[in-house]
Amino acid sequence: MVMGRDTAGQNDRPRLGRRSFLKTASVSTAGGVATVAGCLSRGRKPGTVVMTAASDVAGIMHSEGDQPSIQKALWDAGLDEDIRVEIQTVVSDSASRMQTAQSALEAGRAPPDIHMMDSGWTVPFILRNQTINLSEEFPDDVLQYVNDNYLEAILETARDPQTGDLHALPLFPDLGFTLYRQDLIEDAGYDTSGWGTNPPPWEEFASAVRDARDQAGLNYGLTTQAAAYEGLSCCTFNEVMTTWGGAYYGGVDNLFTAGERPITVDGERVIDAIRMMRSFIEGEERNTLDGYPQICPAAIVQWTEQQSLAPFADGQAISNRNWSYAIASTGVEDVFGEDLGVMTRPFAVSRQEAQYEDVGGTAAALGGWNLAVSPFSERQEEALQVLEAFANEDVMLTVFELGGFLPPNLELVAEASPDDVGPVARYADVVQSASENAIPRPATDLWPEQSALIYQAVNGAYRGVQSPEEAMNELAQELEQSESEVQTNGN
Repeated sequence: MVMGRDTAGQNDRPRLGRRSFLKTASVSTAGGVATVAGCLSRGRKPGTVVMTAASDVAGIMHSEGDQPSIQKALWDAGLDEDIRVEIQTVVSDSASRMQTAQSALEAGRAPPDIHMMDSGWTVPFILRNQTINLSEEFPDDVLQYVNDNYLEAILETARDPQTGDLHALPLFPDLGFTLYRQDLIEDAGYDTSGWGTNPPPWEEFASAVRDARDQAGLNYGLTTQAAAYEGLSCCTFNEVMTTWGGAYYGGVDNLFTAGERPITVDGERVIDAIRMMRSFIEGEERNTLDGYPQICPAAIVQWTEQQSLAPFADGQAISNRNWSYAIASTGVEDVFGEDLGVMTRPFAVSRQEAQYEDVGGTAAALGGWNLAVSPFSERQEEALQVLEAFANEDVMLTVFELGGFLPPNLELVAEASPDDVGPVARYADVVQSASENAIPRPATDLWPEQSALIYQAVNGAYRGVQSPEEAMNELAQELEQSESEVQTNGN
């Protein structure tokens, strides 16, 4: 069944679960500026719900005239028109946004009424009782739709790991993709016809990128993110390590619990993954692997997403690892059009060869953002109704169309037309493959601390400050200490 569309049986009920006090409330529609710089409290208009978001979401929340917007889509989905969402703008950096949310929630401060939380650090707020239990508040039909249709991997980041209750609503997942110049790689003599859902081994991919770069006379082969920041530990290294059959904590089953799990970052597969990246950066230097040519600029150890995308989008690189928004921006006709190839990560070790379950083979890091209602909000009922409206398919498609953000129900990507939502729809099969091979980060209350340990160690090993073995052995000891403190404190 399709939520919010003219499917039989779906419109026999109100499109959103109304609450009695909202039915009888008489409030005026909030107007004025859509984006606010700080917390609103005094003088806030009735019906205004404040939600945190960065500028990428803030820019599509409201519009002028007949232009589409998320707010209009929410109203069309059945949100009371007395309710208007205002955005409290926050920085795009995930760690800073976590600190902002933590500051507000630990102080019991509201608004914001809705916090937009990174999927990597939603669970700690749930465990600290700083979110509203949506399993207890959502109407049964909305809750069932979410549980039945949303990407399971992103739902796991929004649930209480102890009870399984849903405490946040995924706004959009994100998945890691390898973008490449299909035309230039094929001009260099390689057949890419099956790469989309069946990526090649790392050795073949690296050779293809090197040959295409050299033949086309470009500056760069592969650009990616390897700076010492969250994106390295959660995502780009997580992907590379997984494709080598390595794991932080002995496999996917241990990503959501802490304290009694094995530490496996010093395993040979993890070390080989770093050696490969050293080869990509340095070529035939020490602590590298034979058979893997230099294809990455040394500057990647300082690059995050936008810095790595720019050379690729400018036509100076063969390949770029990035998120779905990069497909939306480079797959348009005035950039690469259908010459853009998209796949998940190449691999070094198959799943059958991997030591741990659910690693090895291709991989796509799971990113994305969830919406959580503050327990300190004086407008919880309105905020909950906003979240219900976000669970409507037409709203998801509006967010997809306007911002390039994947819908949490990924089946909508296959149903969408590129004319409506842009070039990402052209790669629906790759998106589906990425969802099936998604690798989450370890979303525990220890992750913010452990993530910093990991990205500092990996970045140092990439730069040659330490050998991969030394860096991972020291990291293993630090993670062991972190885990032992959980056991000692009984958490």
